[in-house]
Formats: sequence, structure tokens, C-alpha cells
Amino acid sequence: MDGFFERTYDLVRQIPAGRVASYGQVARMLGEPRKARFVGFAMHASPGMAAGVPCHRVVFKDGSVCSGFAFGGPDAQRGLLEAEGVSFLDDGRVDMGACAWET
Repeated sequence: MDGFFERTYDLVRQIPAGRVASYGQVARMLGEPRKARFVGFAMHASPGMAAGVPCHRVVFKDGSVCSGFAFGGPDAQRGLLEAEGVSFLDDGRVDMGACAWET
């Protein structure tokens, strides 16, 4: 999986600030459309921004953000995204129509 993780990190580094991609979108772009869950594993194991991997820009396909321990708590990912100008819907999901990364 190390090769897959590195390819994932390289792709996620390309997501611009103010944009998000879904786990499935990243998997499809890697040519591995059935490996969205593995993208999630890679994000969990990511070195993060210390290595230039903006894993906070990867969200669920419906715009939901990670909950629980990821990023230091349930509101941390949202805070990082909001600081980059990502907009959210009233129900707490990212506005994918306005903020999805178009490649």
C-alpha cells in the first residue's frame, strides 16, 4: 500500500485551497475507482500539512467532514476549510456545488 499512499498524497497536494475533493473522486483520479476507503486510510496515515498534504480538503461525497478524532476533534476540519474560504450548508456539510475541485 505504500505506493498507493504516496500516489494519493501526491494527488491530494494538488487540491487548491478553497476546494475539496471526495474520497471517491481521489480514488477515480488515481485510476482506482473502487478504493475510496483506501484513500481514507491514506488520509488517516498522512503526514499532513507538515509534509504539504492538505488532507483536510478530502471529504465524503455528500460534503460531510470527518468526525471524532480526525484533525484534533470534530470541528477542526471544518475550521481549516472555513479558513480557506470553503462554504458550508446549513446542515454542516461542505457546499459541494460551490467548492468541489474540478479537474
